[in-house]
Formats: sequence, structure tokens, C-alpha cells
Amino acid sequence: MATFRANATWRGGIENELDDGRGHSYLIDVTRDEGGRDRGTSGFELGLLALAGCINAVFALVAQRRKLAFESMRTELEGERPRKAPTYTTVHGVFRIQTRAPKEEVETAFALTLRICPIGVLFEQAKIPVDVRAVIVAPEGPTGAADTARGPPSVA
Repeated sequence: MATFRANATWRGGIENELDDGRGHSYLIDVTRDEGGRDRGTSGFELGLLALAGCINAVFALVAQRRKLAFESMRTELEGERPRKAPTYTTVHGVFRIQTRAPKEEVETAFALTLRICPIGVLFEQAKIPVDVRAVIVAPEGPTGAADTARGPPSVA
């Protein structure tokens, strides 16, 4: 069993320094409108950032195992939180990948990524719908112009 650490040290106001016990630290705060000093990303935003990072990291691992080469990828997410809601009510976004790999291979790897991403599983267990579509862009070069295609439309 793996054990992970999360430590938070209050720095004043709403600001906290987080560390993972491995030498990595992060400053979190909220905006001035929310009563903070806006000196860092909010803890709430970190949840959405963790999901985007998880999608990229898991896709990289899946692609490596499947020998699926790509040149770049980027996950762009937006989380919606109505004024009175305690958390996100929905998340949607785009996963952009630049590759010459066949569309079907990318779609299969992306669908697997969405199914096994641990942070995505947390969102699913919290019953927060996540809808991410894949956009595949062919690298520019001797093969011609970029090509786009869509992958699986949603993650739950």
C-alpha cells in the first residue's frame, strides 16, 4: 500500500503553505474578493488543476505502454460552481494532442485514461459530471496540414 502525505501550515489570513513531505511545496490563497491576498491558487482550484494534470499524466503512461507517440498534449478544463453550491456542479473541457498516431489508437488510449485517472474517479464518486472531448491535431510537416477528430465525448 502506498502512503501519501499532505501538510498545511497556516501563513496568515487564508494563506497556507502546503507540502507533500518530499520537498515540494505550494502556496494557496483565495482572491481579494474572497477575503484573501491572492498570493496563490485556491485549494478549490487545485482540485480542478489536479484533474487536468491527472488526465495528462495518465495519458502519458497509457501512451507509453501502448507505444503511442505524440508531440504535445494539453488539457483545458472549466469547472462550474453556482454561487450557493458547495463544490463544482459540472466540469467540461478539451484534451488536445498533437500526434500522427491513428485516430482509433488515440481514442482508445484517451477513453482508458478517463476511466482510470484517479482524480477523475474522485470526481465521479462525488457525482460531479466531467465532460472532456479529445481533439487530435496532426503535426505540421511533410505530411501536410493539421487534421482534427473528436474522441469519446464524456467522462463520468
